[in-house]
Amino acid sequence: MLNRPRAWPVTITADDARSPRLVLRPLLRADEAAWVRVRRDNAEWVGPWEPTSPDGGSPQLPFRQYVRVLDREAREGRSLPFLVEVDGELAGQVHLFGIVRGSLRSAAAGYWVAERVAGRGVATRALAMACDHAFGPGGLHRVEVNIRPENVRSLAVVAHLGFRDEGVRRRYLHIGGDWRDHRTFALLAEDVADGPVISRWARVSGR
Repeated sequence: MLNRPRAWPVTITADDARSPRLVLRPLLRADEAAWVRVRRDNAEWVGPWEPTSPDGGSPQLPFRQYVRVLDREAREGRSLPFLVEVDGELAGQVHLFGIVRGSLRSAAAGYWVAERVAGRGVATRALAMACDHAFGPGGLHRVEVNIRPENVRSLAVVAHLGFRDEGVRRRYLHIGGDWRDHRTFALLAEDVADGPVISRWARVSGR
């Protein structure tokens, strides 16, 4: 079961005794030193998949301003920006962003995890937890993930969770100095009517 508070700030805990223990929570000002360290240590690991600015400017805000922007976007219902904690330590982020209500009720998801926790199902579980919140108290109907065709690890994440491949978006996002093709994958609320998304990871992993 997941702990799913309904209003931001939201903390989601996977209290299912699996190892490692995962918590999704808001990024705090007090996280600055740990966040800066993890981002610095994983610059080469995540760099090939990070969005860049077409005009050559830096898209990264100063940390405290970054936290304020995330909180404002979340309070105003446009995003759900989660920090990923693994066994009590900062290890990545998973965001639901571009949230649209009304007749669409959709969001896109993005995520990254530190290299030290790669291969342990952390990104898959974190995305599953975020999707379960989106389809539950988040009230969304669709979550999509856009992935570069070369990003084999990320492709495995959506495959494990049963996201549907919706095809290629040509030159969709600016990364590493050029516009890059992405594949779009989506999951609908109807797709998980038989149980939570996290249960798909459990079946694939044999947990």
